[in-house]
Parts: sequence; structure tokens; C-alpha cells
Amino acid sequence: MAIGVLYVDDEVNNLNSFKAAFRRYFDIYTASSAREGRKVLDSYEIGVIITDQRMPGMTGIEFLESILPIYPDTIRILLTGFSDINAVMDAINRGQVYKYLVKPWQNDELKMYIENALEIYNLRKDNKELARKLQLANLELERLSKQKK
Repeated sequence: MAIGVLYVDDEVNNLNSFKAAFRRYFDIYTASSAREGRKVLDSYEIGVIITDQRMPGMTGIEFLESILPIYPDTIRILLTGFSDINAVMDAINRGQVYKYLVKPWQNDELKMYIENALEIYNLRKDNKELARKLQLANLELERLSKQKK
């Protein structure tokens, strides 16, 4: 099963443009609210979350911060139409954002960031699996050494 990319934005035109631009390269999921985005996260393996900052109900930063304890390994990108230094600082400090980008996005640039983010996600996943296997191997070695005594 391929790892998905989730884009959350309350503007349907942006969701459609994103899907049209990137569906050939990635498994794209879209959501028009933080609540919908959470449902996608609960249903699919999502490696990269891209969210708009200014949305009704919950900002992008608040959304990213709310999912951090449950989905700590997803790579988070904040995309906004407004360049606001406080939002940038909040995104980095509270939402642990990998990239902060200003709309309108450039397809080639955003594609590169998504590819890089997926690579980081996969490396983190591989590292966790290797650490788990190493831990099991160490337990087995301990067990064997105790048997020899």
C-alpha cells in the first residue's frame, strides 16, 4: 500500500488544483476541514500533511498541533496565502512544520518538497523498524547467553 499525501484546505478550487497537479506522482487525499483531515489520517497511512493556515474552525497550525501526539512521524507542511511571521514561528514551534510555503505554490517546487518529505517519512519508518529488530536480536542474545551459563 502506497503512503499517502493529505492536503487540507477549505477552498475547493485549491483542493482540485492540488489533486490535478500531483495525482500522477503521489496517492493524494484531500479534506476541506481539519475534521475531515483527521478522518483521512485515521483511515489511511499518510506520510505528508499539507495544510492551509487560515481555515474556519481550526487553523492549520492548530490542526497540526492537535495530531502531533497521535501521528508524530508524519511530515508537516504549512501552505498559506499570507506571509505572517507569527504564523511562521507558531508553525515551527507548535506544529513542528518541515516547510512553510506561501500560495500560490509552484508545482515543481512543491513536488520536490513532497518527495523530500516522503523520503524523510520512509527513513524514519525504516529506522524504527531497524531499532525494533535490533531490540529483538538483543533480547534473543541475552536469552541465549543466560542459557549457556
